[in-house]
Amino acid sequence: MAGGPTVQNDLVEYGFRRVIITITAVLCALLEIVDTTIVNVALKQMQGSLGATLTDVAWVITAYAIANVIVIPMTSWLSQQFGRRNYFAVSIVIFTVASFLCGNSDNIWELVIFRFIQGMGGGALLVTAQTIITESYPAEKRGMAQAIYGMGVIVGPTLGPPLGGWIVDNWSWPYIFYINIPLGIIAAMLTLMYVKSPKYGEKMKANQVDWWGMLFLILFIGSLQFVLEHGQQDDWFEDPLITGLSVLSLFGLFAFIWRELVYEHPIVNLRVLKDSNLRIGTILCFIMGFGLYGTTFIIPIYTQQILGWPALDAGLLLMPSSIATAFMMPIIGQMIQRGIPQTYMVATGFLVFFLFTYWMYNIMTPDTGTENFFWPLIMRGVGLGLLFVPITTMSLSTLKGKSIGEGAAFTGMMRQLGGSFGIAIISTFITRYTQSHRVNLVAHEQVTDFAVQQRVSQIQHGFMAQGIPANEALDKAYKAMEGGVLRQATVLSYMDIFLYLGILFLICIPFILLIRRGKGKVDMSEAMH
Repeated sequence: MAGGPTVQNDLVEYGFRRVIITITAVLCALLEIVDTTIVNVALKQMQGSLGATLTDVAWVITAYAIANVIVIPMTSWLSQQFGRRNYFAVSIVIFTVASFLCGNSDNIWELVIFRFIQGMGGGALLVTAQTIITESYPAEKRGMAQAIYGMGVIVGPTLGPPLGGWIVDNWSWPYIFYINIPLGIIAAMLTLMYVKSPKYGEKMKANQVDWWGMLFLILFIGSLQFVLEHGQQDDWFEDPLITGLSVLSLFGLFAFIWRELVYEHPIVNLRVLKDSNLRIGTILCFIMGFGLYGTTFIIPIYTQQILGWPALDAGLLLMPSSIATAFMMPIIGQMIQRGIPQTYMVATGFLVFFLFTYWMYNIMTPDTGTENFFWPLIMRGVGLGLLFVPITTMSLSTLKGKSIGEGAAFTGMMRQLGGSFGIAIISTFITRYTQSHRVNLVAHEQVTDFAVQQRVSQIQHGFMAQGIPANEALDKAYKAMEGGVLRQATVLSYMDIFLYLGILFLICIPFILLIRRGKGKVDMSEAMH
């Protein structure tokens, strides 16, 4: 850590001050994490009020995630340049102001831009909050500090969907952003009053900053996300913009890798990836993010769009899963401390997650009941519990000193990237698979078919019983049949996504066996910048 042991001791707090600093840091981490998942149950309302497509509204989530991924690697440098307390306070202010602007958005792209700015402030909150809590506790109590922070991080995703659902059902979607404003103001004031900054060494000069690295990273991630989001509706490579951005994304990736390997002060130290455990760990983090955020995105949409659930019920549905993950965390910690190999836990976690997706694949229908979801979602929670901590400790287990911090930043960044890729790809696949299933279903439901004619006649008579004239009732009957076909096609596309997601997790298991055994325990306080 910059500044050595003396600075570390200077930052240790006791009594009331430490309680206030801990509450402030956990509050900020919670704000950031809750905002990652709180919008999931409000997407349908956003679509309606802003006149957006599902593909467009997915950008509300991905813009936030992209901004997080871009800012996380820069956080250490920005803290050193401006002082940690100032940087943390400014990040809270940016997050709070952007929250207000998100709530006031008049169209979908305005909302996406303000979500990106909110994500730039939010990315800093998560990383810096962990550092502030760790440094406020003496070395012998750092394990407890990590546990306090960890519980806050676990509660965040649990709170997001039901809180979002309750707000949307009782008020309207802008209030999911407005609730950040009073909490943000309190957190900013407490930060300026109580949080200290470490005394860093000499600041990096402006001409040493890796501006090109930042630019190439933004080019790579931004272009790739646009291609993933809009490729389906724009006919992929038939569209010159999609083709151009695909080339730009590839250029950004190669230029970013080259720049980070040759520059003296890289914004992301790629050399740390020489460690084979970290290389495999970052891929596993990416896939875990894909499954974690992908399922958190698709389940509320399915329950609201197909089953017609209110937003609060859709949010509450994910509670058992998150509680199961939180329950698993201390058990997993104990298992790691007792020397049970993380490879076994991770392999089991991927297998359990596959079983969850296969179970979901089997229970999805246009009218699945609440009771059908409980045990599959408990299984999802257990699977994620077996993945979160073991993947991180396994990835960092053969690293030492400063490399642990760089490796930890990598695993966090790849988890976020996996999430944004997952949401983008899933929303694209829903559109594509729904169209192909609709074509197949319509091919099997010819108007000349006797069973189809009987069904149309039944629906028509149902409308006529309500006093609607025969011709109008027939039109309504055909529309109802078309709606039913589209609903069934959408369910089939969701089933496909769960099945393919499960296969992806199953394929990972053999790669886990390639991981070398490192030291079982990683001192996460070493990972702090």
